[in-house]
Amino acid sequence: MGRRRGSAVNKLFAWVRRQSMKVKIFLAVTSLISSLVALRLLVKDTNQFFLASESVHAAGIVVLIYKLTTQKTCSGLSLQTQELTAMFLAVRLFCSFMMEHDIHTVLDFATLVSTLWVIYMIRFKLKATYNSDLDSMPKYYLIVPCVILALFIYPHTFHSHLSKVLWAFCVYLEAIAVLPQLIMMQKTKMIEPSTAHYVFALGVARFLGCAHWIIQVYESAGAYLFLLGSGYFWLPMVLVAEAVQTLILADFCYYYVKSVVNGRLLVSLPPV
Repeated sequence: MGRRRGSAVNKLFAWVRRQSMKVKIFLAVTSLISSLVALRLLVKDTNQFFLASESVHAAGIVVLIYKLTTQKTCSGLSLQTQELTAMFLAVRLFCSFMMEHDIHTVLDFATLVSTLWVIYMIRFKLKATYNSDLDSMPKYYLIVPCVILALFIYPHTFHSHLSKVLWAFCVYLEAIAVLPQLIMMQKTKMIEPSTAHYVFALGVARFLGCAHWIIQVYESAGAYLFLLGSGYFWLPMVLVAEAVQTLILADFCYYYVKSVVNGRLLVSLPPV
């Protein structure tokens, strides 16, 4: 598929590239605010953002399953990210069983099972196509800081102290679990379509989760961040975690959209 160089969208991307960093930041912030306003007008119940976020994440896993079953290769996939994802999903599922049994629990269970299947395929069935040299970031670099943070900042709405710490841990780990995948892609520079679709799905999912918190904070004039009984620092930290993951994925999502607009099957990242 060739590039549509003359298209209006392609010209827009070219114009954005020529702007100064200040203008790019202004445009990014304006786009973010416009997206949030549009979401608020279209969606009356902001809790549906969480359902949409989990559904998009599940859709991204389905793309990976399709790749592994049809192409018989796991090249470009980070085993570290998949294992970290399985870890925070398992913890969140455990906490969900203790506090609620709803559609979120069902979606988390389905996503966990699918993620475990992806891990099994990478570790055993398609091991020959997995490049461990490019996926060398130690998991404890991410797990240990999340554990330490969870011991000090956690919600006060659970019955047991263990549940509080575990819930906080899965929130913090989810925010940075994608880092090994992004680092691996940065090393390869060119990302094949299925992996790109999966990471883009994660970006959309995180944006929807972050949108929920931002809209809630705005509509409560900031009071939502400090709800009584939730822990003074807990809700602000949740918002920070959501924002961090959204920002981590924002750069990739930009180049993903750019590649799709240009009609390319492979996403190309710029040199560091």
